[in-house]
Amino acid sequence: MPMRRGRPGLFGTVARTAVIAGTATAVSGRVSQHSANKAAQQEQAAADQQQQQEAARQPAVPPPAAAPDDRIAKLKELGEMKSQGLLTDEEFAAEKARVLAT
Repeated sequence: MPMRRGRPGLFGTVARTAVIAGTATAVSGRVSQHSANKAAQQEQAAADQQQQQEAARQPAVPPPAAAPDDRIAKLKELGEMKSQGLLTDEEFAAEKARVLAT
């Protein structure tokens, strides 16, 4: 069979066009997928940031206050510990302030 010289024939042109079109389609699909992934990551980051801001706006819930009877019992216990010499005056004052603050 004789060898062709010069420009490619009809089938060669069609084959080349098919390869170029297939490559372009694959590249286009990857670019679209990459863009979609990037947009999803940005949305997730924005949602996380908004959630953190909302959590920061929530007021801190103070611990429940001790019942008056519990505080009196704790103060009596501290007084006994001080009279037994287990607590210094400074330790007693600090603990008493902590109990009364709750």
